[in-house]
Amino acid sequence: MARKRIEAMASFISISDRVVDIGCDHAYLAIYLAQNQLCQKVIASDIHKNALDNAKRNIEIAQLDKKISTILSDGFTNIVEEVDTAVISGMGTSTILHIIKETHPKNIKKWILQSNNDLYFLRCSMERLGFYLNKEEIVYEKGHYYVIGLYTLSGKRLSLRERLFGLYDEKNFSYYETLKQKLLFIVHKKGKNFFLKKIKLSFQLWLLKKYL
Repeated sequence: MARKRIEAMASFISISDRVVDIGCDHAYLAIYLAQNQLCQKVIASDIHKNALDNAKRNIEIAQLDKKISTILSDGFTNIVEEVDTAVISGMGTSTILHIIKETHPKNIKKWILQSNNDLYFLRCSMERLGFYLNKEEIVYEKGHYYVIGLYTLSGKRLSLRERLFGLYDEKNFSYYETLKQKLLFIVHKKGKNFFLKKIKLSFQLWLLKKYL
């Protein structure tokens, strides 16, 4: 179980929230929320029947089948219960944005998102959709960094530095150092349009210095 990630996502949820976990997988988040009474309602949903069957088994083992609804659904397509908070984690940015743009109901006020890639594009796209990044939690688990963002209807526009590297967290110096090393590796990797890429990446390194 990815306990650190689950606890980080749960920390963004309030007791009055009505939550749906899209792509719930094993339903560990829903179980954690229900066991600790951290929200008003929680739904575990997945597009894959096998994944949802696993989720149902875990929920039954935890004796929470009366407290957690399970729904087979492509995004929000089959979600008819009223919810105001959505969690989407463990997917790529393009999949997350497809779900949000194509299937989500209008009454979602809070998004808790953990993308596996292209966080810059996710942050920019959510802002264009009218949702502002309020908080981020960086979690290091099983040899990987995971960035979990809380997006709400109110907030401020991000700077270019924040769009590229997220909201500054002084507790996670090692994360920014990892980003720096990745940029340096790309800077020194020759390829097509090498000179233009080097200028662009060198500028990003300059922006990242404030976080180091």
